Amino acid sequence: MSDATAIKVIVQEEPFDAYQVTGAHQATFDANKCGGIVTFVGTMRDYNDGHSVSTMHLDHYPGMTEKHIERVCQEAAEKWEVIDILVVHRYGKILPSDAIVLVAVWSAHRANAFDACRFVINYLKERAPFWKREATPAGERWVEHNTKDPAAEAASAAAARQKRSA
Repeated sequence: MSDATAIKVIVQEEPFDAYQVTGAHQATFDANKCGGIVTFVGTMRDYNDGHSVSTMHLDHYPGMTEKHIERVCQEAAEKWEVIDILVVHRYGKILPSDAIVLVAVWSAHRANAFDACRFVINYLKERAPFWKREATPAGERWVEHNTKDPAAEAASAAAARQKRSA
């Protein structure tokens, strides 16, 4: 991880405009050395596992959640050369099409930004300490598992190989 890598994690209940947040964050540092900015915005779908979903409620442990996310961002910064990482994640009641999560990564080179962003969002999707409850026509249900990205392990392994060969 470069000494210059900055990490900011925000976990909030309020809705956010991912593009406004990204622009405002970028205005807080000198982005002249950035050759790539990769953003991922996760939104709520109105279906899951073949069922219609009208709302979702995300729960988390304040303090612990932020530390877990910061730790994975630090891990990403150790694997790939990045300048800045921003994560904004919602909790509470979420409606279809609402932004749930923003991951933004700034790097001198696009490949590092893409790989680090994928690594962070896959952690958030698969292992972050959030608990999801969905409202369906049949009633509320807890979501027991999230979908995995099959390319995530391959990207992480490739980064490890590249770092060893450097």
